[in-house]
Amino acid sequence: MPDMKVDVAIIGSGPGGLAAGIAAKQHGAKSVLMIERDYELGGILLQCIHNGFGVEIFKEDLPGPSYAQRFIAQALQAGVEVMLDAMVLEITADRRIFITSKKKGIIEVQAKALILAMGCRERTRAQIRIPGTRPAGVYTAGTAQRWVNVEGFMPGSEFVILGSGDIGMIMARRLTFEGAHVSRVLEIMPYISGLMRNYVQCLQDFDIPLNLSHTITTIHGNDRVEAVEVSAVDSRWEPISGTQEVIPCDTVLLSVGLIPENELSRQAGVMLDPLTNGPIVDSTFQTNIPGIFAAGNVVHVYDLVDWVTQAGYQAGESAARYAAAQSLPDGALVPTKGGKNVHYVVPQHFRKETLQSAPIEFQMRVTHPIEKHVRLEATSGGTVIHGRTYPYARPGEMVTLTLQPRHVERFENLKEITFRATVK
Repeated sequence: MPDMKVDVAIIGSGPGGLAAGIAAKQHGAKSVLMIERDYELGGILLQCIHNGFGVEIFKEDLPGPSYAQRFIAQALQAGVEVMLDAMVLEITADRRIFITSKKKGIIEVQAKALILAMGCRERTRAQIRIPGTRPAGVYTAGTAQRWVNVEGFMPGSEFVILGSGDIGMIMARRLTFEGAHVSRVLEIMPYISGLMRNYVQCLQDFDIPLNLSHTITTIHGNDRVEAVEVSAVDSRWEPISGTQEVIPCDTVLLSVGLIPENELSRQAGVMLDPLTNGPIVDSTFQTNIPGIFAAGNVVHVYDLVDWVTQAGYQAGESAARYAAAQSLPDGALVPTKGGKNVHYVVPQHFRKETLQSAPIEFQMRVTHPIEKHVRLEATSGGTVIHGRTYPYARPGEMVTLTLQPRHVERFENLKEITFRATVK
């Protein structure tokens, strides 16, 4: 017999997990358990002390901890049960959760519905294979962020940052505030990978140089980083001979992409999308395993925490409804896919019956920057279903297209929807 039985269990207490817990309680789930491996709720938000959170949901510009605290208070007030300092070891397709806790030992929880909200992790040096020695002083940007903002520890004084992801650019500014010198930010792509606002506010405003189409080709140093060799790269990301430059530094930060955290998802048999590295979900955020839902950065990496929260709300509502009915919605799944200039689409499929009763928001990223007016369109069999115009589209900034019930009324045999982005 399991140690606990709950209506809805949530793994992770970041913005997606907190919103899911609140929504599950609001939609009738009697018992909701949130499992968090850290000592407190809030996830990555606790180390994000910069502003920029809550603009969409609260119409306020909040720092990360303040944004998190609002949802923590709501979740606790709603009656969400919390298990802190607890590591999930395994989940199964029938929604059994095996947990280890310092206080309670090994615990088995049986859930009627399960929400995966584990967030994402950073790519490391080993994953991008930077040549050179192996000295101290090479860290991910998120690790440095926690040290500086939470632990009060400066990891170095002279920095080079590889990658123009949002965390890397934000840390370039943060380190400058603390008296360090950021010599250079390097980006292997010919365009930034983060939000344009972070490029302007964190790099341009502080005169921190950014080199596009550049990467680190060697790290020098024995006990500690002493310098890096950087090179320009060609269209195949190969270093260009003769462009090498040695930059002295004592610390290298890596901001080279985030990966949805899905080891537990694989254990349960959840199908992952090779383009997002996250679960394949329908418009209710349910995975291919009945009763297992996923929300937030565990599905795909979002730009704004507000959108993670909105996904959590949807997953929490869906999980509560599943826990009550123990059944799937009716209707066959209609797949979605990226067409011209669209890299991926979430959700990856939906039920036409669901779309006939309520709108569905589809989120996607373009394959390359389009700095002119862009027409984002949903098509079926070459016929345009609906479209929207954006002033520009960039890989670092998600674009969305919402389909309403009226958009699909004339399609009796809707087999697939393809999304494309073209210059208007």
